[in-house]
Amino acid sequence: MELNTFIVGIYFLFLIAIGWMFRTFTSTTSDYFRGGGNMLWWMVGATAFMTQFSAWTFTGAAGKAYNDGFAVAMIFVANAFGYLMNYLYFAPKFRQLRVVTPIDAIRMRFGSKNEQVFTWSSMPNSVISAGIWLNGLAIIASGIFGFDMETTIWLTGLVVLVMSVSGGSWAVIASDFMQMVIIMAVTVTCAVVAVIHGGGVDNIINSFPVQEGASFVSGNNLNYVSIFGIWAFCIFMKQFSITNNMLNSYRYLAAKDSKNAKKAALLACVLMTMGPIIWFLPSWFIAGQGVDLAAHYPEAGKKAADFAYLYFVEKYMPVGMVGLLIAAMFAATMSSMDSGLNRNSGIFVMNFYQPIIRPNATEKELMIVSKLTSAFFGIAIILIALFINSLKGLSLFDTMMYVGALISFPMTIPAFCGFFIKKTPDWAGWGTLIVGAIVSYIVGFIITADHIESWFGLNELTKREWADLKVAVGLVGHMVITAGFFCATTLFYKPLEEKRQKDVDLFFSNLATPLVNDSTDQKKLDNKQRKMLGSLIAISGVGVMAMFALPNPLWGRLTFVLCGAIVLGVGLLLVKAVDDAVEKQTEQAAS
Repeated sequence: MELNTFIVGIYFLFLIAIGWMFRTFTSTTSDYFRGGGNMLWWMVGATAFMTQFSAWTFTGAAGKAYNDGFAVAMIFVANAFGYLMNYLYFAPKFRQLRVVTPIDAIRMRFGSKNEQVFTWSSMPNSVISAGIWLNGLAIIASGIFGFDMETTIWLTGLVVLVMSVSGGSWAVIASDFMQMVIIMAVTVTCAVVAVIHGGGVDNIINSFPVQEGASFVSGNNLNYVSIFGIWAFCIFMKQFSITNNMLNSYRYLAAKDSKNAKKAALLACVLMTMGPIIWFLPSWFIAGQGVDLAAHYPEAGKKAADFAYLYFVEKYMPVGMVGLLIAAMFAATMSSMDSGLNRNSGIFVMNFYQPIIRPNATEKELMIVSKLTSAFFGIAIILIALFINSLKGLSLFDTMMYVGALISFPMTIPAFCGFFIKKTPDWAGWGTLIVGAIVSYIVGFIITADHIESWFGLNELTKREWADLKVAVGLVGHMVITAGFFCATTLFYKPLEEKRQKDVDLFFSNLATPLVNDSTDQKKLDNKQRKMLGSLIAISGVGVMAMFALPNPLWGRLTFVLCGAIVLGVGLLLVKAVDDAVEKQTEQAAS
């Protein structure tokens, strides 16, 4: 444990160094919240990918993989589909909105009243999601370091808070790219080890324990396989909507132009397509070995399956790999929690504090308020994580699914449909949210398993079937009723006032106008990004390779060489990508 603690400590120092080095990139609120809209595609693509990736992937999702095989991978395949649609259409459109926060786009499309409604309704959603991610991180950290869960949540939450608040979007997104490289390197290595121990991918799949009438794809505890099909379809629709709407476009707002936003989406799509098999092979292997996680982690109760990935790393990976993995998970969760910190702070400051309270506030004042607001949201996230931890009978997987289906999804409907349906009254935005809240309340608190059984003539549903159906019923309800309401508001459309019509016209004009940024200053900044981050990643790769010296068998030492070589290679590619012609021009101008 002392070795793992040392590795995590070194990793944190490295992340702090990133924040310190990139602090010079941040001088305005636009820099702090979206990198000034000057970032290259590989940085933006990494942060878009990491937004859908956190310690929850290795806890709640890994536990689902341990219990039900391939079923959980459908969520990530759906994410890949969503990113594919980003690439084919939405990502460049998001960047072309030319706004600082996504709520700025809501104001242009639906007016200032909706700006306030979406400001105050979107923040709780992201705080709850970040609380779930923090709880997932605490599960791993408590298992590694032996602390109780509440202490771990406070410690990890405060560390993430300090790192997120101090660095701003440049530091966060730069660290996102490094986390992506290291996590993919580590998880690829873990997957290779699982395949070797399991005797091949086919053998791992064939060894996965399935009940009579079940399959590796659909999973266990299903009397009606059709329920899995309905759930999978609804998940595809949900992830498509969540990754392709104005509210969740904020990562692409950081791209330097339309072309870079498009390439960023393709990178996220490729990574998310590769991910599921790589991430969940260890859980499938552990399940096939008949490991009783409840016996190994009795204090976890019904959440014991959430320790599947941790068990694999502890039992089958070389000494030191646990520390490297937990360090990367800390940083990955930091990037995901940024949606509850940096993003929320940006929305509060730019869409409430400045326009409503202090219209003439200076940039210095806005930066101070931004950091204070981030700190407030950080404490709120910690408290949410503590509450989730107290719900001993509710799995992290189910919690994440309920939040996505009943809270996140209905908010994306006006933010998605507003792209395509032009002639709606302004009240269509907040009116749709009210209808969505009613639908979510009915599904969440009124409709029960008994209702579903009687309505459709089903026999007694298993716990998993009801959990999946509850998500599906919520999503279908929103697709039919909530989205139907938004479409129906076109019947009440009346011409807008001149000022509002100009905003709407500007919104759609921006969407249709590609953004190109090839200025000399931008090229210099591009080189600075490549050189700084490439050098840092190369150094981290050498550091990982140096773990070859740890007391492991030869295969264990070579594992670190493989991980480090992958990371080092990416760093060297970035350094090599520096445009020498621009560098010479810069040197000549300086002399």
